[in-house]
Amino acid sequence: MRLSTLLTPDRIAFSDELMEWPDAVRRVAQPLLDTGDITAGYVEAMTESIAAGGTYIDLGFGIALAHARPESGAVRPALAMLRLTEPAPLLGQPEHSVDLYFCLAAPDAHVHTEAMGSLARLLSDPDTRHALRAAACAADVTALITRFEENR
Repeated sequence: MRLSTLLTPDRIAFSDELMEWPDAVRRVAQPLLDTGDITAGYVEAMTESIAAGGTYIDLGFGIALAHARPESGAVRPALAMLRLTEPAPLLGQPEHSVDLYFCLAAPDAHVHTEAMGSLARLLSDPDTRHALRAAACAADVTALITRFEENR
């Protein structure tokens, strides 16, 4: 599954606002909610899961992948990204400081596995992680992902 088809420019956001993790999760999910890729119940399921101890979404390197079970309201495959200037630590824990939030909508296990694999390949490269943080706009992120996919 190509990330460039899941993470389109309208799903990429940047924020200089200071926010707590629940606001970051809602903010990264908003483009998917706006286009009907997920339901409001999906956003609620994500925040409830994290509040119950869900630091499992912390992928390391200041990156988190918010998601919920498909039956919680994943309608269509999609991915969104939010880069924060200041980290919003998960559960207020400094060891889980996150400044790059992703939200994955995967309506089935196959999409979930493929999207996670593609994202893991992208984020496992230190230069790519740095470039994502250095991106100034959605077009920069889209170009970075497209180049990465073309070179694979």
